[in-house]
Amino acid sequence: MIKVSMTIKEIVETWPETLDVFIANGFENLKEPKVLESVGRFLKLESALTNKGYAVDTFVQLLEDKVNEQQNQVDITLVEKKQQDYDIDVAGLLPCPVRVPLLEAFNAFTDDYQQRSGLKTRSRLEAASVGADWMEENIQSLTSASQLPDLFISAGFDTFFDPKGIGLYQQQGAFEAVPLSGTNSDFAEIDLIDPRHSYSIVSVVPAVFMVDKLALGDLPVPRTWADLLKPIYEQKVALPVGDFDLFNAILLNIHKEFGDDGVERLGRSMLKSMHPAQMVKGAGRVQEQKPLVTILPYFFTRMAGAIKSVEIVWPEDGAIISPIFLLAKKESLDKTREIAEFLSSQTVGEVLAKKGLFPSLNPDVENVLPECFQGGAPWKWLGWDYIYDNNIAELICHTDALFNAAAIQE
Repeated sequence: MIKVSMTIKEIVETWPETLDVFIANGFENLKEPKVLESVGRFLKLESALTNKGYAVDTFVQLLEDKVNEQQNQVDITLVEKKQQDYDIDVAGLLPCPVRVPLLEAFNAFTDDYQQRSGLKTRSRLEAASVGADWMEENIQSLTSASQLPDLFISAGFDTFFDPKGIGLYQQQGAFEAVPLSGTNSDFAEIDLIDPRHSYSIVSVVPAVFMVDKLALGDLPVPRTWADLLKPIYEQKVALPVGDFDLFNAILLNIHKEFGDDGVERLGRSMLKSMHPAQMVKGAGRVQEQKPLVTILPYFFTRMAGAIKSVEIVWPEDGAIISPIFLLAKKESLDKTREIAEFLSSQTVGEVLAKKGLFPSLNPDVENVLPECFQGGAPWKWLGWDYIYDNNIAELICHTDALFNAAAIQE
């Protein structure tokens, strides 16, 4: 489909969605239409990738995956819009890399379920990039648990533990966890089963380090979260501040282990030119800063094979995880149980684990983890005791304020 002999401009004009892939992977200058028009007109894909030391085949696969995702997205969206009458309401946010295949599997299952049960399912499963605000706006307009969707699925602590939102209904006993057939052995060292039987976890989003060895110079490669908090990494780290679910998980875990000081040190490690507040403050300035270390979801390490100068580090003290939660409304569980069980099934788990590198809790799924880990990878997990003993919504606000104050400090 995409040939290496094509020019950058030819590719982007044919498949506009590929521009995001270029920009996200080192071709930021293509944001400027003038650059795309002038340089992109003559620069061939193979030459561009070779100059950056990227593996050509791997990068082409990234581009084609984006094109296929966009084409499938249109078809799936049309299917969703046709759903008007319903007996079961499913809502939530799905990880962007796997939303399309998950919707395909989900729609196929609910179509079959409708034929068997006569129950119609409405799904409002948006891309995670939409953000938790989409769900919160829907929840805040409700006045009782009976108005809640029957099933929720989403990553993120802020979505499900705010006592002014979904957390309030959890405290009222509105939800009941759907028992798993077992837990994947990759998670043998941590307990992800809710002792209060309100929340289920179907998968996790791990955070790992991507280290630019060329830019690192004489500095040591950070191997733990504690390493990143050292002064030698100040203003040298890029964090996923735009990925609120994972970013909040990072802040909460750092605060749990290192307190306010740890969050402030993490803020100081943020490369200032990468922080939104600093970007506004520094608008118009020429900045050539480049992060030595990037904290990112494990999924994005898939493209690391295209970059010869980076090392992916799974933290020795554990990859911080943002769980993908599943909530089932207790009063409607009789009619939704099969759907809830499907969302935690091997079928869904395989999509999450294989296509998205989001390790599944389903015991029958073979998660894709670094080969060096035998019998499970190390994880850093808040823990249910900590979650229930603290006001998570307030902690998120508190740690976010600490981080931002430290990050923009002159």
